Amino acid sequence: MTLATIKQLFTYPIKGLTPQEMPEFALTAGHGIKGDRAFALMFADNMEAANIPAQNAPWMSKKHLAVQNDWPLLAALECDYQPETAVLTVKRQGVAVLSAETNTAPGRDRISTFFTEYLAGIEPTKEARHPQLAPLQLIGDSSGETRYPDRAPVHISLLSQATLDELTQKAGKNIDVRRFRPNIVLEGMEAWSEFELIGKQFQLGTARIEVTARIGRCVNIEVNPETGDRDIALLSLLQQQFGHAQTGVLAKITNSGTVKIGDILNF
Repeated sequence: MTLATIKQLFTYPIKGLTPQEMPEFALTAGHGIKGDRAFALMFADNMEAANIPAQNAPWMSKKHLAVQNDWPLLAALECDYQPETAVLTVKRQGVAVLSAETNTAPGRDRISTFFTEYLAGIEPTKEARHPQLAPLQLIGDSSGETRYPDRAPVHISLLSQATLDELTQKAGKNIDVRRFRPNIVLEGMEAWSEFELIGKQFQLGTARIEVTARIGRCVNIEVNPETGDRDIALLSLLQQQFGHAQTGVLAKITNSGTVKIGDILNF
């Protein structure tokens, strides 16, 4: 039985920065999506204390990383990563301000310096876990094998378009899907019905997944993905209208396969 259809697919090459919309990608058991959160920007005081090699840095909590819910104006940067060339391009208000390779020492240094200087010119939120200024270091490997998602266990995230539509209706403003940073957006299922999938296994494209948990949200969903402004109090809206601060679900991959736009989720 068809439960839903894939509407959109996203990866996030550098944690905390711009999503990239994809026509398809592979789901790999024991890894997730190759290249998703493959890089991150870590505060160098943490790295130096732990003596961590930058390219092979293991997974770590986002409290050690520069992310949008602490530094919302990171969202004002338009970042594009091309895995074929390993080049990261950053634009600000449509003007290119950085182009550098992630697989060379000079390129990685340029990226680290750029973001260090960018953070020096903006303000963190009052809730920021690492509000003090410190040099940033690009961590991760251009092979796509490293991974820095919010949680150490391998997972992907899914969100129903109907849930997003209901939030838009309640807020009285368009709610951009990028606020929730999902990997997979599903259409054809009712609002909030993704919560009913928890604990069950499904076929998704040629892969098989098991939905494991709801996603508890942070203030990042209040950040406008175009401007970096915290412009909609979505956490309060969720609590007031629905009695929780959760949207979307996590899933683990039980059998590897590929997914593409138009593929279906079924039993």
